[in-house]
Amino acid sequence: MTETVRLTRLPSGLIVASEHMPRVETVSIGAYVHAGTRNETAEENGASHFLEHMAFKGTARRDAPAIAREIENVGGHINAYTARENTAYYCKVLKEDVGLAADIIGDILCHSTLTAEELERERGVILQEIGQANDTPDDIIFDHFQHACFPDQAMGRPTLGTEEIIAKMPREALTQYMARHYGPSRMVVAAAGAVDHDALLEMVGEHFRDLPAVTPHAPEPARYAGGEFREERELDQVHLVLGFPSTHYTDPDHYPAMLLSTLLGGGMSSRLFQEIREKRGLVYSIYSFAHPYDDAGIFALYAGTGEDQVAELLPVAIEELRRVQLDVNEDELNRAKAQLRASLLMSLESTGSRCEQIARHLQVHGRIIPTEETKRRIAAVTVEDVRRAATRIFRGKPTLATMGPIGKVMRLSEIAERMAA
Repeated sequence: MTETVRLTRLPSGLIVASEHMPRVETVSIGAYVHAGTRNETAEENGASHFLEHMAFKGTARRDAPAIAREIENVGGHINAYTARENTAYYCKVLKEDVGLAADIIGDILCHSTLTAEELERERGVILQEIGQANDTPDDIIFDHFQHACFPDQAMGRPTLGTEEIIAKMPREALTQYMARHYGPSRMVVAAAGAVDHDALLEMVGEHFRDLPAVTPHAPEPARYAGGEFREERELDQVHLVLGFPSTHYTDPDHYPAMLLSTLLGGGMSSRLFQEIREKRGLVYSIYSFAHPYDDAGIFALYAGTGEDQVAELLPVAIEELRRVQLDVNEDELNRAKAQLRASLLMSLESTGSRCEQIARHLQVHGRIIPTEETKRRIAAVTVEDVRRAATRIFRGKPTLATMGPIGKVMRLSEIAERMAA
């Protein structure tokens, strides 16, 4: 991938990166801020997400309707997202409209007005969003799981914030958070598609010139603690997430952990799907995931099942977690490698995915990792590597989050005993 990527660091410290993709007529462009939920204080939890919403609500030159209208007048679209370690603002447009996209993104990051009227309106929208999440058990269960993994620290707090904090968050909390993190040294502007790097540099230099210098504030280190969350609720299903401490982005076991997740619960041929859904019919949905962060990681499985079935499901799942530490065969590892490799290559056909990957590589690794290097790392993982990663992960302290008719869900202490046996 690096053969077609150009990279420039402006005098301000802002990194501008682009990848020219032949035979496409569009450009994805985004500003990626290396700050998110884990950079918030307890009192400002939800500020990253609140600010993401407010960025589209008006600038010194454009009101909220104008932002939407200008980008949609040319058939483009604009969006944003907030995560625990980063916040992104991005557009996809036809190649002739990349200047407009750079203008709008730069404008909302440099000149948002955050008016009192829009602030109150958007506060109500976010409170509705929190309420909707709370009413969606297979969504909110992951927030409870995250908090149980990382209690009493920023890494464990919800991205949306809480109703109590959002209801009273003042404008100053947003402006102060922005002043701490929304500067050139904390940001990458990346573009992919039918883009000319030199022209992009001129656009970014013009439209992002008012970004204020910031002093980087490192977040508190993530401290996995593990624990248990249980909520009895009148639901048709029990929702549960069982997890363990795992690898960070640069950990030597990162790729073994990713392949472990794929062969254990990454598709219809995976062990958990075959044993728990296909053979036993205990669930409709079951999967695993390995989620790395800058300095920590979690490995977990999610399942939704009936009140009566959960008593059988967890022992079977635990047995699969124990068995994979001892028994991994070449066929299933090669299948997992093919899935992971295909997922990587398919994502590279999207300008948006390439754009995001460029920014993430730069912020995590300080360089853009070539696709061939990633493929080699995946190919080099052995059966012994996966077994070692499984033993390392599943011998860690477990975390359990469960919601619904949970009377028959075993306690965390029993899970820990079975995993250690």
